[in-house]
Amino acid sequence: MRCPYCDFLESKVIDSRRTEGDYEIRRRRECMECGHRFTTYEKVEELPLMVIKKDGAREIFERSKIINGLVRACEKRPVAYENLERLAEEIESQLRSQFDREVNSSYIGELVMEKLRKLDEVAYVRFASVYRQFSDVGNFLKELEKLVGNNGNGQ
Repeated sequence: MRCPYCDFLESKVIDSRRTEGDYEIRRRRECMECGHRFTTYEKVEELPLMVIKKDGAREIFERSKIINGLVRACEKRPVAYENLERLAEEIESQLRSQFDREVNSSYIGELVMEKLRKLDEVAYVRFASVYRQFSDVGNFLKELEKLVGNNGNGQ
């Protein structure tokens, strides 16, 4: 690792620690030439996961978009932000383990609804109403009936 102070190419690692979430390793280094200490971070380089939109366009997956949708759905609900972050992290992990490079946006939406339903049913209905673009009250009521019917079946 090149020293940021003197440009010397050799340094020794003094300390290594995992960062939060265990996605990076923080290394404290000391230059073998000038003795200055500096910090580096090491993480696995991930290939971008591409999302195929309904219109066929492709864009890079962004966890923040899932979090934003969850925050809107859970507005004024007793759901901690940490739970939404954890849910988004679970969704991203599942997508990366199931798909190599590309995933349909419809699959992501269904996955978000499945997990949100277990977290907060009101937020689930809010999310579903936007995601499924309910055109009238009848569609909305059908979704509510499915939700109530599944709860009556022990689910």
